[in-house]
Amino acid sequence: MKPIKILPTITTISKGLWCNKIEEVKKLKLKEVFLFLTALDKKERKQLYKLLEETEVEKIPFVHIRSDMEVSELDYLIENYQTEVFNIHTEKQYPLIYDYGKYKNIIYIENTVAFPLDEKEIKDFAGICLDISHLENVRLLDIKSYKHNIKILDKYPIGCNHISAIRKEPFFEKSKIKYNCHYLQDLSELDYLKKYPANYFSDFMAIELENSIEEQLEAKNYIIDLLKNK
Repeated sequence: MKPIKILPTITTISKGLWCNKIEEVKKLKLKEVFLFLTALDKKERKQLYKLLEETEVEKIPFVHIRSDMEVSELDYLIENYQTEVFNIHTEKQYPLIYDYGKYKNIIYIENTVAFPLDEKEIKDFAGICLDISHLENVRLLDIKSYKHNIKILDKYPIGCNHISAIRKEPFFEKSKIKYNCHYLQDLSELDYLKKYPANYFSDFMAIELENSIEEQLEAKNYIIDLLKNK
């Protein structure tokens, strides 16, 4: 397997926790992180950008964007943090508001649990952002969608990854049964990654966990050890 590139991520799924992550990034004097803007509206994103400018972060190679972001925000991230790739959810889940044609060659479509990969949509962008925990969740609960996704994964480039936890037992969240989780309780909840081939892992592997940055760095080392023989 090629050298593994994986970074901790400023995630924003849980309200308020992202501020703590930026404080950690500042304390640890990190120069490079990934950024997921998943749950932030425009006002909150402006606040986040301002706080980021107070850290020592110089580079954010991979950013998870939202369909309500103006192209000027992507410009800002590229110009100030040398962002190389973006990912976005499928239009079936969140219809696009703006035309991202300017950057379609570096925007990748994420596979989700609820929406199988759409080949037509992928063709309009750079390829696939493979969330490996979503893929594993679908394998465990919806084998038909899993087989569909596997066929498409063999046809298009995988430009970036999300990595989250897979619980040992299923649980309910918002009345839905699932295995994938954005909070890691034990490092062994990452062992499922060993099931997947080396070509499913890209140059941009983001740890999509609500855990602290320090805990994400522990997970990073564990993942590197898991995959070193791929």
